[in-house]
Amino acid sequence: MLLVNDPGSWSHIYPPLRHAVWHGWTPTDLIFPFFLFIMGITTDLSLAGRRARGATAGELRLQVLRRGAVIVLLGLLLSAFPFFPLERILHLRIPGILQRIGVVYLVTGFLVLGASRRALVAVIAVILAGYWLLLAAVPVPGTGAPALVPPDATLAAWLDRLLLDGHLWSQTRTWDPEGLLPDLPAIATCLLGVLAGGWITRPIPLPIRLRGLLGAGAVGLAAGLAWDRVFPINKNLWTSSYVVFTAGMACVVLAACMWLVEHRNVRWWIRPFLVFGVNPIVAFVGAEAMARLIYSVIRVPYGGAMESLESAIFRSAFASWLPAEAASLAFAMGFVLVWYLVLDLLYRRGVVIRI
Repeated sequence: MLLVNDPGSWSHIYPPLRHAVWHGWTPTDLIFPFFLFIMGITTDLSLAGRRARGATAGELRLQVLRRGAVIVLLGLLLSAFPFFPLERILHLRIPGILQRIGVVYLVTGFLVLGASRRALVAVIAVILAGYWLLLAAVPVPGTGAPALVPPDATLAAWLDRLLLDGHLWSQTRTWDPEGLLPDLPAIATCLLGVLAGGWITRPIPLPIRLRGLLGAGAVGLAAGLAWDRVFPINKNLWTSSYVVFTAGMACVVLAACMWLVEHRNVRWWIRPFLVFGVNPIVAFVGAEAMARLIYSVIRVPYGGAMESLESAIFRSAFASWLPAEAASLAFAMGFVLVWYLVLDLLYRRGVVIRI
């Protein structure tokens, strides 16, 4: 997320580092569902661990409620940051990445605590089929027939305007890429991670677990691509085909990582992932706040005019000697490196900031 969210220039980005314009997918469109998939795995492991240590059902529900609420609150505070001018707060964007993460965690946590694995499978199936039916068959009020294009003509966009008009993403205004209705299938993504977590921790030989993950991944990829023909893969709408496809891809990538780390014991490459992985919310919130400051708040004199701090750094340190796309990527990589150094310091000191 840090790499794709913080380029030197939004006008010069290599295609794989862009989101798909609408239908379809790029590697960038895998980041958010992978995060929710991993969150499903860790949520299941965390709650099971606390239950094994004697935590009561009430204590676990309170933990889920508190953590989900804190994540949503952090997202809202980040939307309001730097808390001026007043116009920013009055027209605060209510949906957002952290808000979706918090809602998905909250629902997933309560389902994990109260439902069997078979019931979770049923919930996933109902969500995916029901969401398909909603978007593909329910007429959009004021428009008429169901629509998946253009973005502001969908049922999801209509609901966003109905409930959150004036509080949507400023670059779209009539719909939001993290809108309300797509939270439903995002929950299914997280629940598929829960099922994957249950599988990889089963007391069976590693090769069997790897084959199971690869098989599930292959089925998910094939099913997602087949479903795409009638219900297109779309990150903004978080379509059911997108859920199945990205979960399949996540299973394949997870199996590859487990094969390298657990089977082949190839571990030289994992430290950066550990460093970011133990403090992911710190990385995201800190990086987003820093980006808001350097991209739009802090301005410095450069080239005879006042420029944002980001623009001055980019133009002087990167764009002055690199091709446009390479310079933009180099700035993003430098941004990631800064936060890696911050998080590595926390990691070496054993500091884990939990919420």
